[in-house]
Amino acid sequence: MAKIDTGAYTGALHCTKIKEVKTAEGRWLQFAPFDHPSTIIKLDKFVKRPVKSSNGKEESRYFIKTAIVLHGETYPITLSLADRSEMKWPVLIGRKFLRKNKFLVDVNKLT
Repeated sequence: MAKIDTGAYTGALHCTKIKEVKTAEGRWLQFAPFDHPSTIIKLDKFVKRPVKSSNGKEESRYFIKTAIVLHGETYPITLSLADRSEMKWPVLIGRKFLRKNKFLVDVNKLT
């Protein structure tokens, strides 16, 4: 389940054990996704940049490129990795993704 958040610029994925590892082969990012906390994913393609949270506090987060499936169609998406354990929704989809893929948010429609 995900929350559509037109106020958020980018999306976010709830993860734990987020850590950058430097090896002889280069830099790697490793993390455990919310739905499989005992699984460690390792990626060599990522960026780290500042993000301003809803409370106005700025923090550095890692961003990855991945894909999501909505209504049977697959879309590329860039997500920041964050511990969202205090949040209601483990995945946040922001306005950058919505605009790029020409989604329209109907605020009158309840799911």
